[in-house]
Amino acid sequence: MAEAGYGRDLFEPEDAGEAARVDHGARAYDGFTQARLSALGASSGGAGAGRRWRCLDVGAGTGTISGWLAEQAWVEEVVALDRDPRFVATRPDGRLRTLVADVTDPALDPGSFDLVHCRFVLMHLPSYAQMLARLADWVVPGGWLVVGDAVDLTTAGSPHPAYRRTMAAMWQALRRRIGTDVSWVTGYPQLLRESGLLEVGAEVLLPPLVPDAPITAFWRTTWLSMRDALEQPGGTLEPGVLDEALDYLSSPAVADLSPGMISAWGRRPVEPA
Repeated sequence: MAEAGYGRDLFEPEDAGEAARVDHGARAYDGFTQARLSALGASSGGAGAGRRWRCLDVGAGTGTISGWLAEQAWVEEVVALDRDPRFVATRPDGRLRTLVADVTDPALDPGSFDLVHCRFVLMHLPSYAQMLARLADWVVPGGWLVVGDAVDLTTAGSPHPAYRRTMAAMWQALRRRIGTDVSWVTGYPQLLRESGLLEVGAEVLLPPLVPDAPITAFWRTTWLSMRDALEQPGGTLEPGVLDEALDYLSSPAVADLSPGMISAWGRRPVEPA
């Protein structure tokens, strides 16, 4: 969901295993995200006395957060926005519906929401600051904007050379091919304040790379999907480095800290009567 056509030449929805790859990444962080949304009131009706929430999930992926929100008693409706929401399961009670749209479309007007959630989207957009301000405009007074993106605080300290080199090559390939940039994400609190939000906060999760962990499977399947981009002539990986890194992620001895996710939030001020 980026201006440059995020993922169209790397991660096609039609590719075999793409749903599983995306789901691995979601499961690595869903508990973290759900805990934050609950703390902000998504599971208890914190938007206001007697009023149920309308929620927007931007870049819904496989719909894990959209589905979880739709199960909460204080949620009236969840809109799962994605360019291709084929992996999102809607509900017969109508509390979860999909909206096929590109979040960067200037004509897009999905409405107003008590909660806008956006995860692993803005890091792919050159105009991330403007997009963040736009997301804030979709939040009703008193409502919350919650955003999350990748932050790599760990790769340089990994004891495994092939893993370090492959992860670094991946970030380079993503930036070259689709414009991904995670260098700015630690500035989220200031960006949220500049968008007019209050009660701003942030936290980081660094999941462990251990056997059978969802995040381990996510990186392994992501690198397999990107093999051509990582091993292209003139690239930064010599022959055999990627396979060595993949073997490491598949090994019972894998033990590392994954790049993580920063989650940040802010509340739109209640306008005076």
